[in-house]
Amino acid sequence: MPDGLADFIAGLPKAELHVHHVGSASPRIVSELAARHPEAGVPSDPEALAGYFTFTDFAHFIQVYLSVVGLIRDAEDVRLLTYEVARDMARQSVRYAELTVTPYSSVARGIPDGAFLEAIEDARTAAERELGVVLRWIFDIPGEAGLAAAEETTRLATTMAPDGLVGFGLGGPEIGVPRPQFKPYFDRALATGLHSVPHAGETTGPETIWDALTSLRAERIGHGTSAARDPRLLEHLAERGIPLEVCPTSNVATRAIDTLAEHPVGEMVKAGVTITVNSDDPPMFGTDLNTEYGIVAGLLGLDAAGVAELARAAVRASFLDTAAKSRLTEEIDAHLTAWQRRTP
Repeated sequence: MPDGLADFIAGLPKAELHVHHVGSASPRIVSELAARHPEAGVPSDPEALAGYFTFTDFAHFIQVYLSVVGLIRDAEDVRLLTYEVARDMARQSVRYAELTVTPYSSVARGIPDGAFLEAIEDARTAAERELGVVLRWIFDIPGEAGLAAAEETTRLATTMAPDGLVGFGLGGPEIGVPRPQFKPYFDRALATGLHSVPHAGETTGPETIWDALTSLRAERIGHGTSAARDPRLLEHLAERGIPLEVCPTSNVATRAIDTLAEHPVGEMVKAGVTITVNSDDPPMFGTDLNTEYGIVAGLLGLDAAGVAELARAAVRASFLDTAAKSRLTEEIDAHLTAWQRRTP
């Protein structure tokens, strides 16, 4: 990166569109929850967590992720986690985030659905009031839990929808979890006005992305790493203006790709596909959104103006209303202008 670009990124107002609720738990919060619930088997020593969060493959990542999910035992845990995630976002100049929440994982472990929803909403309104971070929810089906999880997630999204809910997603392993089986659930959710934002093409090939587009009517694709292997798919994404939610460090950590240098983000951009920069499960992967912006800037050879355009692309791809998009875009523009004036 050019000198000083990291400072520009740190102060750049940003929107994040692919970041997980539990996966955003900082080592401090995980440590506190692990000490509160030692029977879960998660280390409470912050230093030990670094080794615990070293993954051998995607299946191992899911195993570790679910063990952290198991630390969320009551509504107080949910509220604490949610508010502290927003606090970490505020430190990175994140103004708006669409946080992927998997309510099934908590409700299935005994947290009453109403208490869970009340906890995230209370944290959301407090975060906006006290931290200046606007949170919205994407309710996510954990694919590994099957159709029972899909039914419960759909029920919560359609009959108990909290005010902050804007999208409906699908995460978890892709191998052995075909996307078309979830079509009826997405149809029900989308009929209520929610947006379709499934994960696809992270650890499987382009065919999973095609399935997400055709069966689930995806408006954005989570990851979409393998899209670069299908020129026709890249052309389709570019023509339809369907963004890819790119998470480079995550893709290396879960072994979806071998090295950052091999990440296909350059091929995506060259094909005219809109990309947004995201952190996915940042503390688990030893990263944050500012770091991911720096990585993508380096891979694409961007200067401050190019990085600002990445931030604008995330705003355009978000589900903010038009007026809010304009305000955040103006804030990005002002930051760039101020930077250019003081930089030789």
